[in-house]
Amino acid sequence: MSKLVGSEAPPGSTAPLAKKLRAERTSRFDLEVSGDLEGVPLGATWYLTREDLLTLPQVGFMVSDDPNLPGPTRLSGVPLENLVRDVGAPAGDMVVAISKDQYRANYPRDYLAEHHPLLVLEIGGLPPSGWPKDSGFDMGPYMISHPRFAPAADVRAPVDEAQIPWGVVGLEFRDERLVFAAIRPSGSLANSRSVEAGYQIARQNCFHCHDAGDEGGKKSGVSWAALSAIATASPDFFAAYVRNPKLKSPRSQMPANPQYDDLALDALSAYFRSFSKAQSP
Repeated sequence: MSKLVGSEAPPGSTAPLAKKLRAERTSRFDLEVSGDLEGVPLGATWYLTREDLLTLPQVGFMVSDDPNLPGPTRLSGVPLENLVRDVGAPAGDMVVAISKDQYRANYPRDYLAEHHPLLVLEIGGLPPSGWPKDSGFDMGPYMISHPRFAPAADVRAPVDEAQIPWGVVGLEFRDERLVFAAIRPSGSLANSRSVEAGYQIARQNCFHCHDAGDEGGKKSGVSWAALSAIATASPDFFAAYVRNPKLKSPRSQMPANPQYDDLALDALSAYFRSFSKAQSP
């Protein structure tokens, strides 16, 4: 029998999901929930059932530009913006979606307001058991998509990329300032425009799979410090690998980034070099 957190939630809480959090998993379709939540002890992982999520107001739309899907498809689910409110997270929190392969997609407050990502519960009216597969792998228990992704008009980086992970098993509700502090540029090059532009790219892309201490994804197994060492020792190799990984390592699982021009790659390389003790220009 799962222990409910309801008795620990503050009296009169307006967060409808706070009293439904469970301390134990009941199904492989349960969504892991953690982070800064109203009335919930820190440092623990809690669970929401799929049935709990289906009781919330659902949003549905047709999507035609999600590369995870075979073509135009109807999706339905719960907007991440609503989950921030309904689970009792502070309004300024960032949502971090964690996939089963330790990929992490970050949704800062500005991204939520600009793109309105959706925690998908049904694809084509079907539950996860009926979802399409990606290279033979199940895309459930959850995925995240958008009604239509349009790059933010005021983005400071050379690119603004859609965060559309599948295989999502959990959500963290975090203070984005603390999360991104782990990868803020440092050293004598930190204030250069090129390094700042590289930081914006790394924050949107590299941070999904590469970790900086306790923060960031762990899918690749290559740390922020290791990336810095590569960018410092061989900037040309670093840039070529980012653009087309398989050209340098045929067994690489990293996706190519042909959209990055020379200016973007120079900025990304300069950013990672800013972490090196050598502070190479």
